[in-house]
Amino acid sequence: MSDIILDKSEILRYLGHKGRTVRGDIMNMIDSCVDDILKTARYRYIYKIFDIKIGFQNGESCIELLGTNIRLTGNDIYEHLRDCKKCVLMAATLGIEADNMIRVAQNTDMLRAVVLDACAADFIEKVCDLAQNEIKQKAEEEGFGTNFRFSPGYGDFSLANQRSLLNLLDAERKIGLTLTDTSLMIPGKSVTAIIGFAKNYSAPVKKSGCDICSMRDRCKFRKAGSTCGRN
Repeated sequence: MSDIILDKSEILRYLGHKGRTVRGDIMNMIDSCVDDILKTARYRYIYKIFDIKIGFQNGESCIELLGTNIRLTGNDIYEHLRDCKKCVLMAATLGIEADNMIRVAQNTDMLRAVVLDACAADFIEKVCDLAQNEIKQKAEEEGFGTNFRFSPGYGDFSLANQRSLLNLLDAERKIGLTLTDTSLMIPGKSVTAIIGFAKNYSAPVKKSGCDICSMRDRCKFRKAGSTCGRN
């Protein structure tokens, strides 16, 4: 059993709940799915800290990860890290076990599969929060503050960056996280992100998650007048 506690109100939000009374059978299914995914998923996370500096590529500013050949390009990742001295690359996953459980349910009970997927969505966010809290502690030990998680696919920070970031983390060997040819992660319930370290950091006014999200034009939460709550 995981030591992470899932939030049923968040799970209901992922399911599109709008404050209406929830039927008892649905709440029972949520309870069952929470219990099953906590028992089955094998969450893991890794991260690595890099010194960074502003570089240039094709005449445009970019972020260099020192000690590597990686340069992060795009206005949004530049804005995210421009005032930082270091950054952290992180990756988290629920493991293939969670994917398999949802896939089996899709063949036998689609409603249960949808609820399991919502549980998994909350679970991976909680894992990322766990990793970020650990990262924040390490930053504070070095006299830094941290900003928020910023992932490939946000704004103009291309998903094509996934492969180089996972290679830097040695994510396949360490946590079993790989990519398809189209840069989709396997296991599916996985997240990669970049967090900046800055001296005397105070959170800037930033774009909302919807403004920078690559899913904004086809997001089920936006269509329902809500948000997924990330960042």
